Amino acid sequence: MESIVGRKDEIRILTDALHSPEAELVAMYGRRRVGKTFLIRSVYAEHMLFEFSGIHEADQEGQLLNFSLALMKASGSVIQPATPGGWIEAFHILQGYLSTKLSHRKSVIFFDEFPWINTPRSGFVEAFGHFWNMWASRQKNLVVVICGSAAAWMIRNIVKNRGGLHNRISKRIRLMPFTIGETEDYLLNRKVVLDQYQVTQLYMALGGIPQYLKDVKPGQSAAQIIDNLCFAKDGLLKGEFNTLYSSLFDKPENHIAVIRALSARGKGLTRTEIIKNCKLSSGGTTTKLLDELVESGFITPYIPFDKNTKDTIYRLSDEYSLFYLKFMAKAKGQGKGTWQSISETASWKSWSGVAFESICLKHVTQIKKALGIAGVLTVESAWRYVAGNEGQGVQIDLVIDRTDRCINLCEIKFAPAEFTIDKTYAANLRQKLEIFRERTKPRKALFLTMITTYGVRKTDSYPGLIQSEVTMQALFEK
Repeated sequence: MESIVGRKDEIRILTDALHSPEAELVAMYGRRRVGKTFLIRSVYAEHMLFEFSGIHEADQEGQLLNFSLALMKASGSVIQPATPGGWIEAFHILQGYLSTKLSHRKSVIFFDEFPWINTPRSGFVEAFGHFWNMWASRQKNLVVVICGSAAAWMIRNIVKNRGGLHNRISKRIRLMPFTIGETEDYLLNRKVVLDQYQVTQLYMALGGIPQYLKDVKPGQSAAQIIDNLCFAKDGLLKGEFNTLYSSLFDKPENHIAVIRALSARGKGLTRTEIIKNCKLSSGGTTTKLLDELVESGFITPYIPFDKNTKDTIYRLSDEYSLFYLKFMAKAKGQGKGTWQSISETASWKSWSGVAFESICLKHVTQIKKALGIAGVLTVESAWRYVAGNEGQGVQIDLVIDRTDRCINLCEIKFAPAEFTIDKTYAANLRQKLEIFRERTKPRKALFLTMITTYGVRKTDSYPGLIQSEVTMQALFEK
């Protein structure tokens, strides 16, 4: 089987469950194609006793039939057992099978795509809770793993369950996409050799989703790879957008509307602005919708510096969704060469700046390490001032507020070479500092920090203005 890249913390948690003296109920969730199933199968390959996966949009009868087939496969029988009449019966049958197989060695049973199994009025979750409480939890040599792509559903119905599964989860894993450094390692593991600028371009379009990266072929540039995956006639990601959201949410129309609204505003929108743009209600339904998108990893909330939770800004943080809506959904041409043509336009330059900024916001740990403040407690945010008739509005991409009485005000720029600060841009930076100081009145030292691909060219405008720098290379640190 393919070797595992990264995932050290997750592997430790899964391995700890094998060495536990008690039964363990492990819940793993994370967006579609992030590598959940692969990780579980890889770590537990020698311990797997039974594996069952839900079928998307199948009814209860179809799920139960699939269960009986999974049991036939696990037992090695050539005769299919009778399909259970319901989930209470199904778990009773499973208990009987497992009772004959458990030994002194820890064994694992794995329920994949758990939310899909729970069809309306099927009683699946209740039956599973009964199975765990009355039998499985008493088997000291058993690990039960439940997994689902619908992260919000998993949290709401399993992790925060108020019924039979209340406080029963012993270990919880939210599997996130690869960091950009892990993405580089994954590609190298598959014999794909690209420089960091090309890996960054690829990450901007695909993010750190293993299943997307798995289709990358060696010997191609980032532009060729994006062409093949996103614009070629049979490209892997051509129809992924609608499939992605419909597989995670029962009624994805409003979810997609929010994603579209955020894709049009790279700096993000407040809850009020989202409601207005998407014509949503202002009640709990919208709160639930936003929570679902956050937990699934598609959007990220940020509280602006010197503000509170009611001023939270939501940003689109899923690279593929941003790329799809910016380019794939609007592409007039199709086929190979489409992206190479698009990537020479002004639209690409605008998008690349937003996309690189999003990457930096996901890699604040690496940025702090590069600044030499890894051990300093910080709060990260963005900051914007929308001027009325009083003066100029400004945006600061990243504010790192430090407990050592300093603040890094970070400007993020993506460029194919060293970034040049001319006199006009230098004046703009000084004005940003002045407005930030005037509006927030911080009692801390302000350090203007540039985060760029290849650094800042030293010009007459540089001395005394830029206090610290971080380059693209720092983002790749593990």
